Amino acid sequence: MFGATLLLSLREIRRHLLRSILTTLGIIIGVAAVVTMVTLGNGVTASVQEEISSLGASNFIVFPVRTDRGTRRPFYQDDVDAVQQQIAGVEVAAGTVQSNATAFYNGQDWDTQVTGADGAFLQAQSIALSEGRAFTSDEEVAGKNVCLVGPKVRETIFLPDVSPVGETMRLGEVSCNVVGVLEERGQGGGGADEDDVVFMPIKTVQRRFRGTDSLDYFVLKYDASYSSAVIQQSLVDLLRERRLLQGAEANDFNVIDTAQVNDALGAVTGALTAMVGVIASISLLVGGIGIMNIMLVSVTERTREIGIRLAIGALAREVRLQFLTEAVVLCALGGLAGLLLAFVASVLLAGAIDVPFIFDPTINILSFVFASSMGIVFGYYPARRASQLDPIDALRHE
Repeated sequence: MFGATLLLSLREIRRHLLRSILTTLGIIIGVAAVVTMVTLGNGVTASVQEEISSLGASNFIVFPVRTDRGTRRPFYQDDVDAVQQQIAGVEVAAGTVQSNATAFYNGQDWDTQVTGADGAFLQAQSIALSEGRAFTSDEEVAGKNVCLVGPKVRETIFLPDVSPVGETMRLGEVSCNVVGVLEERGQGGGGADEDDVVFMPIKTVQRRFRGTDSLDYFVLKYDASYSSAVIQQSLVDLLRERRLLQGAEANDFNVIDTAQVNDALGAVTGALTAMVGVIASISLLVGGIGIMNIMLVSVTERTREIGIRLAIGALAREVRLQFLTEAVVLCALGGLAGLLLAFVASVLLAGAIDVPFIFDPTINILSFVFASSMGIVFGYYPARRASQLDPIDALRHE
């Protein structure tokens, strides 16, 4: 009986194809909106977490800030060494300095960022090489003119398909020998292009570009088995002691825990995605009301047909099942069309805003099931009304 009822439902939908399409527009738009918003939200969350992860996992970033007196006291290598030696759980601590310079090679030039770093900094930030080698300890101690180039710099000023390792380039007035090429890292947490950079030994940048032995900031990588809160408190206490800050004085430095930032941003973007998804799901309710309306119209149009069926022996539950099946089929078809529209829209929009497309089967299945269930919720009343018609009155209906 159900098979015959399904065929009758499909035939009725086909007879009024345009009306059926217009009726299911609410369902189509609702499903498409919900799935698209959730998919894009997942992509944005993944993109943000990837940017934060580029700062390194289980890391603290410590940088000086201006005090009420308007001064900013920098850090020095002694501070970094003290953190490395005196705080349990710290695996690596490394400082860095940065400067801007124009890179020259083979008649090409490019404005880029020069970052002073050592092997510990590369390790703390999980920076890997695609070619060549890192700095040796002798090069770091002596402040040699050697450098590691980012993929963007390599692509811009070096010849394609030719390794820049071993070549000599110029940064401003400083010549340096390229000893390695960095792997692609993409956009960083601050929005900067992490591939548009040249690394040199920190002492080289301090001496040749900055003229000072201070640090811009330093990072430390800690053992994940240790409590980050305990390490952070130990770090704050040690730095306050070294910077002679008394009890009531505010810290003249900030400590950022990248793991906490990652979790917080993930929670925020997840909540926003859920909120947008709930707002978009209102379209499904509107679509369900449209289904109920058109099914009531259909009952009125087919009153004589219903009367004939009841008169020749059809049971009330069979009439109810027929109209309920039509409502569910309409919603299911609308749900399928909405999923197809959502897939296309998600792929296009993800590419437009440069976030990864992450297919979530759960939200797709839930949206389809919810859309189909709307046929039961909003189709039951019209189906019940049809099944309760009096056969004689229905046959007399004009």
